Amino acid sequence: MSENTNSRNALAAYARPRLGRSLLDIVTSVIPFLALYVAMYLALDVSVLLTLALAIPAGGFLLRTFIVFHDCTHGSFLPSKRANRWFGRFTALLVWQPFANWRHDHAVHHGTAGDLDRRGQGDVPTLTIEEYYAKSWAGRLGYRLFRNPLVMFGFGPLWSLMIGPRLTSREKRPRLRNSVILTNVALAVVIGLQCWFLGWGEFLLVQMPCAMIAATAGVWLFFVQHQFEDVYWEDSSEWSYADAALRGSSHLKLPKLLQFFTGNIGLHHVHHLNARIPNYNLQRAHDENPVFHDVPVLTMRDSLRCPRLKLIDTDSGRLVTFAESRAIVRSTATATNPATVTG
Repeated sequence: MSENTNSRNALAAYARPRLGRSLLDIVTSVIPFLALYVAMYLALDVSVLLTLALAIPAGGFLLRTFIVFHDCTHGSFLPSKRANRWFGRFTALLVWQPFANWRHDHAVHHGTAGDLDRRGQGDVPTLTIEEYYAKSWAGRLGYRLFRNPLVMFGFGPLWSLMIGPRLTSREKRPRLRNSVILTNVALAVVIGLQCWFLGWGEFLLVQMPCAMIAATAGVWLFFVQHQFEDVYWEDSSEWSYADAALRGSSHLKLPKLLQFFTGNIGLHHVHHLNARIPNYNLQRAHDENPVFHDVPVLTMRDSLRCPRLKLIDTDSGRLVTFAESRAIVRSTATATNPATVTG
């Protein structure tokens, strides 16, 4: 553990944003997204199919814009704290997220990932085997539906991009609640103006395809980065930030084009060990530090198997399928009680 903590400290040299490199990121993310967004509107006069075709690269650049927004929330994208905050607020409107509230929830995620006792905020809800089988049949059904890939990657992107970020509660701190409310007001104005000048049908034909492409890819990325078989789970008393980063965050190896559009976020183990490293320094940090060379690696094929995993086996620390969980429960029940357990 101390070795991992020392490695975390050694990454400080990579956590220095460079203005020129950050500007290049903007030129290859925000600007092409906005250009393609306008082009999609103009293409409607030619063909709806052309607009939908343009939604594919537009969705890719919107996803890359989200990585810029994400880096701004960590204060890692631009050299100035103030510049990160204001540019983050601008990109937040492009990705429909309340900057301060999202920054807070994401910081909680970084501080609790892999901690069994602090699940539930900023992560994908995941039950242990014991928790799942302690639920009523209705509770189990609800969890099964939630973890179904059609729901997770069908409704999930719609919720995470458009619905969830619009909601707040009185229990939140005023600053976070205001972040949600002010973002909602700003988006209502921007969307209202687009619908007024261009038409609500045209707005939906342009906004929804590229937004859903980016959101679906984003939900999938977030899911596989912390939902693989040998992921790290520990009680709070045994939990370690460094170990959670190195063992609980995957190194998702993507083709170069996809690595570009995802802003190197597949190097998630590096990001979790030091969140102040800008996306364009993640690969170099990984390559130049041996501590990263033995982290869990996922290929594209591996990542497609991750949605099969549903529950945490606290004895082994692994994520298991429902079928595997039934076998584990039966084995445990047989050792203590001959009664058959089903679920």
